[in-house]
Amino acid sequence: QVQLVESGGGSVQAGGSLRLSCAASGRTFIRYTMGWFRQAPGKEREFVAATTWTGGNIYYADSVNGRFTISRDNAPNTVYLQMNSLASEDTAVYYCAAGIARSVTTISEVSYWGQGTQVTVSS
Repeated sequence: QVQLVESGGGSVQAGGSLRLSCAASGRTFIRYTMGWFRQAPGKEREFVAATTWTGGNIYYADSVNGRFTISRDNAPNTVYLQMNSLASEDTAVYYCAAGIARSVTTISEVSYWGQGTQVTVSS
């Protein structure tokens, strides 16, 4: 069992930056691929970024590649999402996710979800 708690969301102006954190609890954290998804109002939840437990494989959605950076620290069981050059279209609730698949880039590959944290970008 893995519990995920996000933090770091908030409001920022376009062009600004935010860093999201996801604290995980559970003894098998390091065996999970960790990722971030987001859901904007009226839209489906979509993949943002993911990293395997070693950090050797990292995946990004095309829409955030080059602007967002995912990283993880297996001690103290935390995954981060550094978001730079934010735009209004990045406004969404961001969810931390964990799964046993290698990539975790689709909702069906997620085993555990966090409660979500709101990111609002104003233009």
